Parts: sequence; C-alpha cells; structure tokens
Amino acid sequence: MTTTRTLGSTGPQVSALGLGCMGMSALYGESDRTESIATIHAALDAGITLLDTGDFYGMGHNELLINEALRTAPGAAREQALTSVKFGALRTVEGAFTGYDGRPAAVKNFAAYSLQRLGTDHIDIYRIARVDPDVPVEETIGAIAELVEAGHVRHIGLSEVGADTIRRAASVAPISDLQIEYSLISRSVEDAILPVCRELGIGVTAYGVLSRGLISGHFSRDRELAPGDFRAMSPRFQGGNLQHNLDLVDALRKIAEQKGVSVAQIAIAWVLGRGTDIVPLVGARRRDRLTEALGALDVTLDAADLAAIEEAVPAGAAAGARYPEQQMAHLDSER
Repeated sequence: MTTTRTLGSTGPQVSALGLGCMGMSALYGESDRTESIATIHAALDAGITLLDTGDFYGMGHNELLINEALRTAPGAAREQALTSVKFGALRTVEGAFTGYDGRPAAVKNFAAYSLQRLGTDHIDIYRIARVDPDVPVEETIGAIAELVEAGHVRHIGLSEVGADTIRRAASVAPISDLQIEYSLISRSVEDAILPVCRELGIGVTAYGVLSRGLISGHFSRDRELAPGDFRAMSPRFQGGNLQHNLDLVDALRKIAEQKGVSVAQIAIAWVLGRGTDIVPLVGARRRDRLTEALGALDVTLDAADLAAIEEAVPAGAAAGARYPEQQMAHLDSER
C-alpha cells in the first residue's frame, strides 16, 4: 500500500496515516509527556508527516507539546512535518466546552496564538472544529482564506460538517480536506458527505478509526476508566451498549486472527481501503500502539475479507451515539 496520499485536489501530499495527538494532552485521563514526545518522534521517523491537533486540546498544551517534539526531532523529520490545527472551541477554566466562535476576528486571533505555541510561521491546514451556528460558514472560511493570502496558513480544512455546508465553504475558497469520524462502526459519512467531497475534490482525514479504543481489540468489558476520561460519558461505552459493541469486536477478532493481524490493524486497514482520498488519523499515545497501527499499512483486504468484515460488523451495527446528546447537537454533519 502506498505510504503517501494527497488531500484532495488542492491539498498537500501527506503520509497515508496521520497521528492524532489529542490524547497526549486531554480527554483520556493522565498522559506521559516523555512517552508522548517519544511517540511523535517515532511517528516522524516512521514516515508519518501529518500531525493533527486542536488549540483547545489541553487549552494549548497539545500545541506546546508538538512544538517541543518538533524542536527536539532531527532536522529532516522536522522539515517534513505538517500541522493540522482545529480552532474555535470555547472552554472554561474547569475544562467545560461552552460553544464555538467562528467570527473572522476570532479566527485570526486563534491563529496568532496557535502560531506562537507551535513556534512556526505557518499552519499547514487550519479548520474550525465545529461550525459556529451564529456565523455563516462563508465568513469563517473567508477569514481563513485571508490567512492563506497572508502566508500564515497553507490550506483550508473543514471538520464535522454536512454536505450543504461543504458546498457553501467550497464556494468561498479551495478546501483541502474534511476531518470527520469514520470507522467500521461510524459510517454515516458514506451516505451524502463522502460523495460530495469526491465530487468537489476534497480529501478526508478520518478520526476515530478505532472509535476511541472501543474497536482496538484492547478494550475489556471490565475496564475502569481513569478520572477525566471522556469515554465515561460516551454512549457507546455505557452498560448494554458497551457489551453489544464489544461483541462486534469479538466477531472482528476472529477475522483478524485468521489473517494473522491484530483487531486494530484490520480496523485501520478497512478505513485505508475505503479510498486513496482518505487518510486515517491514529490516536496512538505510546510507541507500542503506534507500531501496531503502522502495521495496518501492510494489511491487504481482499473481497472475501471485506465480505466477512461486513457480515461481522454491518453498517449501523453499533449501539449508542458517537457523542453524548449535548455534543451531538453541535455536529453539522449529523443534521
């Protein structure tokens, strides 16, 4: 399988897998700074060039972590690294999310702070994390386009938006990619969103390819989540939903074992195989998990494999929504 892909018709060439860095700073409980930086270094050394973050991941912590990792990486690896940054989420001191701000002045303010934290003169791909319902998306995209014109941003991305919003955004400026959840148990993107992206030449960076560890093969039925782990509030990790979803994983495990690969590898390979315009983001926080994820690049799924996977985990088979109800309300992609 090729180790690089191009994000859409106007975006950059990136590694076939990207590294999602959120979990190194937030939402999964305590993290190990030294191991996080070592994991980023290992990813760069393995040829991963796309580092995905958000300015609200740990309220700037994640961008500073990436800054440190890049500063201490070999020069050649540092030069190859591309940053994909989400912005716009508003948070309290306690960490609660209170909304999104897509006003043009706010966009440029967020970018200025990100550039400082990242220690760079440009952001490779910049996107609002969720559409601000009070600001037309055209205005938000227009502000990013001005940042592109000024040289502060290279490419414009989208995140969790529906087909109509994709068209509206693309009417303002070229869009490199849409970042959206896409996995064996989150396939709603296939109905209308993915076809529009392909029509308009927009790539997809797929996050949640292991559904936050749920379909990684490593999540046990009796696992106790650490304080601060947002999965404790995720519907798919609750009670009967969790039991049902792990039954799906058990069915997937049988297929993986027959191929001599891990559950995580077959799940990532499935997303890789959905099209060369799709770049899965793997949220590895440790080097061993990164190594496992990279093994997916060597997994080839033939027609019989795909049919077996479809039978084991058919579309819509998951129990529970992918976010709590309050957060689902912010997803333009689910409207």
